[in-house]
Amino acid sequence: MNIFKYLSHTFATLLLALSFGSVQAQDIKVVYHVNTGVDTAAAILGNVRNHLNADATAKIVVVTHGSGIDFLLDGAKDNKGREFSGMVSDLSGKGVQFRVCNNTLTSRNIDANKVSMDAKIVPSGVAEVARLQAKEGYVYLKP
Repeated sequence: MNIFKYLSHTFATLLLALSFGSVQAQDIKVVYHVNTGVDTAAAILGNVRNHLNADATAKIVVVTHGSGIDFLLDGAKDNKGREFSGMVSDLSGKGVQFRVCNNTLTSRNIDANKVSMDAKIVPSGVAEVARLQAKEGYVYLKP
């Protein structure tokens, strides 16, 4: 084999290895889209917890709008009377971000002060989901 072919082959192999390594090193980024009420919130938060148990390095954002914001309001409880604040706080401590739609707050006349301190208010929940997917490469999950 002549030296040029050898170097070309070696360089191609090196590039392939480097590109494969960079794909492997990329973080998994997921947006969970929530627009259902408190009846489904406990199961959704369980999905997020299970996701982190399987991949503690995953970057997870939970975006809520419509009745999906309800579990992030002060004093919100599941159908067994347990407050969501503990589970939300625990997940937030593990890096999960929660986002609440301001359009929903406005249309439902809910004071922003009633939103959990663990959540950030964004102008539009659906626009936030689209932005995360299109501009930041998040994978979309609708539990």
